[in-house]
Amino acid sequence: DNERLEGTEIEEFLRRLLKRPELEEIFHRYSGEDRVLSAPELLEFLEDQGEDGATLAHAQQLIQTYELNETAKQHELMTLDGFMMYLLSPEGDALNPAHTCMFQDMDQPLAHYFISSSHNTYLTDSQIQGLSSTEAYVRAFAQGCRCVELDCWEGPGGEPVIYHGHTLTSKILFRDVVQAVRDHAFTLSPYPVILSLENHCGLEQQAVMACHLRTILGDMLVTQALDSQNPEELPSPEVMPPEPQRSSKKGGLIFDHPGCTGGERGLTSSSQNTTCGRACTVRLKLRGPCAEVGFRKGDRRNKYTRRVWMGELEGVDLSECTSIRAKQISPELSALAVYCCATRLRTLRPAPVPPQPYQVSSLSERKAKKLIREAGNSFVRHNTRQLTRVYPSGLRMNSANYSPQEMWNSGCQLVALNFQTPGYEMDLNAGRFLVNGQCGYVLKPACLRQPDTNFDPESPGPPRTTLTIQVLTAQQLPKLNAEKPSSIVDPLVRVEIYGVPMDCARKETDYVLNNGFNPHWGQTLQFQLRAPELVLVRFVVEDYDTTSPNDFVGQFTLPLNSLKQGYRHIHLLSKDGASLSPATIFVHIRVQH
Repeated sequence: DNERLEGTEIEEFLRRLLKRPELEEIFHRYSGEDRVLSAPELLEFLEDQGEDGATLAHAQQLIQTYELNETAKQHELMTLDGFMMYLLSPEGDALNPAHTCMFQDMDQPLAHYFISSSHNTYLTDSQIQGLSSTEAYVRAFAQGCRCVELDCWEGPGGEPVIYHGHTLTSKILFRDVVQAVRDHAFTLSPYPVILSLENHCGLEQQAVMACHLRTILGDMLVTQALDSQNPEELPSPEVMPPEPQRSSKKGGLIFDHPGCTGGERGLTSSSQNTTCGRACTVRLKLRGPCAEVGFRKGDRRNKYTRRVWMGELEGVDLSECTSIRAKQISPELSALAVYCCATRLRTLRPAPVPPQPYQVSSLSERKAKKLIREAGNSFVRHNTRQLTRVYPSGLRMNSANYSPQEMWNSGCQLVALNFQTPGYEMDLNAGRFLVNGQCGYVLKPACLRQPDTNFDPESPGPPRTTLTIQVLTAQQLPKLNAEKPSSIVDPLVRVEIYGVPMDCARKETDYVLNNGFNPHWGQTLQFQLRAPELVLVRFVVEDYDTTSPNDFVGQFTLPLNSLKQGYRHIHLLSKDGASLSPATIFVHIRVQH
């Protein structure tokens, strides 16, 4: 009648709860009949795991770190409990612990990095009637974002506001967003932040914007070119504090030629965080309101007017525009121009005069896909020297995202996503920037950095790598409906490969009926990869359903190059990226190059 556990019953319950037959089998394979691992036996396991530089001293250190029994520890022995603790620790994780710290070269030009980027950063929900909030910027920075967007519009009382123009989204003050940038931009990462300003304000409020940028950011804001040994390249993330203004700027000065020659023009500056010694770059995209745009007689005004009014100038030919002039741009705002000049990407054919590295092209996902499809290698080469920003199509009214992977395949650096919209797209973004200390900068593969590269994501060559994943078991998967005691999951595991188109694949296990506690599969999934340096691996657990789409249980995404071999645990995350601890998948991984 008593449903409570007491005394020895609790011990037995915990023993059953923690029992891992598959780990016991692996442990006994190496420990032999004495059922404890000596340091040499543990070293043998580490070598079979593919642990680089495994030594006897390292094995001894693992015993001292993870063994729970003091007597065993004194004799340099590891029990089954210690072995389980080790495999469940970060050192037994599928993610290489060395890659969680900053480990990449940060002295290369900005164009050589993928940069975590947000679109419509101020929104917390739908871009039609959602809430705008400075907290959205705080959350983006907390996720390692290094490029945030500010859509600036005329506000009451002479104060510019930020919101999604011509929609029902709420409005926030421009100055409040700049203060949020000042307070939070460098809490997680010391490296440059790009503020992408889409300006719809008149001259007076442009001057107010410039005043807020200068007074609020102070000397975080770099308003002069950084001294560079090679002015033909963008500076690196490891930029030094700005030196006193010199007579000739080396970073490229925007609006020296203010006449309207393209669909988009921009100002840029960089900001310097005095406490961390890193720079914050500001890209100002200045777009004239419809009322200030004129066209010559006989032009195609009707076709383009609405797009100009909505601020979607990318891809629109304004070569006949006569009234967008420098007078529309506040000199105070113009004075902030240093890096990242927004410019229209007209052609990828070699020009008589090479484009300046500070020129940034901003492309819709549709235009970027067209370039990838029609000019693959030329687009890759373009992105070895210049920054390219890609943003979601205007047709995505529900703030949905596109897959960032195909943009990264071509070397696009600023692949902007709606951070407020969970889904596999944001999982990929989190996985891409999970490494290198989550600083928001990840060095592109060598094939995307070399100016004369022959790499084309549409034609990557033959397979070079075989990835073999044996899905063994899962542990303590969450119920999807906690209010229903019978809501036990029927789990399956799917492994998804994201890379160049010919590498993209997904394979899954069978489902296990009514077992979220310790389901067992023992199934092997294998993939042939042509461009492994670009691959992201996404582990997904779903609840199988015969009559409707499977329900999402958890996932974890990471770069193939950061995936450790051997027996590893995958620690699952929820749909919004939160930990589902203690839910894990236990796998064996083998990578053959």
